[in-house]
Amino acid sequence: MHALRLTMPKPARTLALRFLGRIATLAVLTAALPVSEAAAPPRALRPALASITGEGILRHICVLAADEFEGREPGSPGEDKTIAYLTEQFRGLGLMPGNPDGTYVQAVPLVGYISCAVASYRAGERRMELALKTDCVVWTPRLAPDVKVEDSEVVFVGYGVVAPEYGWDDYKGVDVSGKTIVMLINDPAVPDPNDPTKLDERMFKGRAMTYYGRWTYKFEIAARKGAAAALIVHETGPAGYPWEVVVASNSREHFALQAPDPNAGRLAVAGWITLERARKLCAAGGFDFDTLKKAAVQKDFKPVALGSKASFSIRNALRQLTSRNVAAKLEGADRQLRNQYVVYTAHWDHLGRDPELKGDPVYHGALDNASGVAGLLELARAFRELKRPPKRSILFLSVTAEEKGLLGSKYYVEHPLYPLSNTVANLNLDGLNPWGRTRDVEVVGFGNSSLEDVLGRFAAGQGRTVGPESEPQKGHYYRSDQFEFAKGGVPALYFRAGVDYVGKPKDFGPRKVEEYTAQHYHKVSDQISTEWNLAGAVEDVQLLFEAGWSVAQTAARPQWKAGAEFGPRRSPATMP
Repeated sequence: MHALRLTMPKPARTLALRFLGRIATLAVLTAALPVSEAAAPPRALRPALASITGEGILRHICVLAADEFEGREPGSPGEDKTIAYLTEQFRGLGLMPGNPDGTYVQAVPLVGYISCAVASYRAGERRMELALKTDCVVWTPRLAPDVKVEDSEVVFVGYGVVAPEYGWDDYKGVDVSGKTIVMLINDPAVPDPNDPTKLDERMFKGRAMTYYGRWTYKFEIAARKGAAAALIVHETGPAGYPWEVVVASNSREHFALQAPDPNAGRLAVAGWITLERARKLCAAGGFDFDTLKKAAVQKDFKPVALGSKASFSIRNALRQLTSRNVAAKLEGADRQLRNQYVVYTAHWDHLGRDPELKGDPVYHGALDNASGVAGLLELARAFRELKRPPKRSILFLSVTAEEKGLLGSKYYVEHPLYPLSNTVANLNLDGLNPWGRTRDVEVVGFGNSSLEDVLGRFAAGQGRTVGPESEPQKGHYYRSDQFEFAKGGVPALYFRAGVDYVGKPKDFGPRKVEEYTAQHYHKVSDQISTEWNLAGAVEDVQLLFEAGWSVAQTAARPQWKAGAEFGPRRSPATMP
């Protein structure tokens, strides 16, 4: 048996003990949940499942979300403390170093840059300044000290999408080289011709976001088209988060992987603009934003010059740094299969601290993603409870800079510690459920791989159902680390607790998600709450343990499903 090791700074330890003392019922609420005899897991797994507890999850969160960890920003003292803590936990469990060089870390070379920007646009003789954080957030992805764009023609390009399989091209007939383009958020919202109140399921998966709707794609295609600057119009409903999240995520230090060409091929200027300012920008040239938006959902839409010219002047403060992924390995028991890997991931980073904030300057990131890292550590401890490891090896990987663009997982996929051809699956944790047990499980990116079928079998053993996510329009599949593994051809699974909470009203789940997104997501208030009930988190981590164990134990490898977005990227010829 491997007892919980909890070495932490004294303030965090005091916080943990005080919190646990205030809610003495937590142990009852979050104990390993009973499973009916008819659906009981294999006897060999029961001690491991029982070792996953709410108390264990909470104690790790108390450490990682404490003030002295400073919001766990890459390149900060908070990173050093986080890496030391994770390394200590993995070593204390007796897990092997995950890096073949004999260490628990993988160096991730980054460039940090803070963009100080001045932005404006001119319609006729009238020049309007764009107030940073209030009207827009802009930066340069280019790793250069100074970047300027002067009097660049402003063009509205609808949703900024080129999707040949849907017969869609928002750039048709217009050369946007050197221009500033303005784009709508998400996929084209094409109405169903038989019911205009719904979206056409044949176009861009209806309500479910495709990668065409992700802001990263929009900036990528804009750069390929030669645009100098690209602004996405933020709308809270379609985005799934308020403007404050855009500001918190993009107005401070940015990070990029170090590149030989300092990102010279990327946009000179990227950013977001508020809906209100977008309306004024359109009106300055004699256009109505709502009319343009309505036209943009038609295939025959063509870009519209807005009669304005934009200027940007950006000065970068640059620094090179080395951040770290943390990796630990449990070697498989089968001589033939131990060189194949099931990789569990959870990003350790958050947004750091902002001394300009009044009061609490720390973005604690308790739910996002101290909770996921806590789940990863509980999984590692549970696997060490097994008398015999599974046939395949398990890699526990906590990655850096997810909040800065999935950079830690991107670097791992581009520089894997173990070949991707031998990586059979990725199972990702990003934000555990703190509100109690659910009767359902939501797979983010449902329909992609056979991993969700494995998940479904074990969920049924818990008396739960598995289905698609309830908010597919928010594109969560493209917003967490499993996406980088999927792009690399590795079948990847990311699931969340559902919205049907045991013993709660029907609207409880959607209400809690909406409340968290509006009030706490990427805000300093993402902290531990005495209202938390981690029973659901325990059940979810147990479910992820069983699914991962099954994949690691079964000879057959997980497969992409027909029509999966990234399945063809893995050729059978590359697979042993």
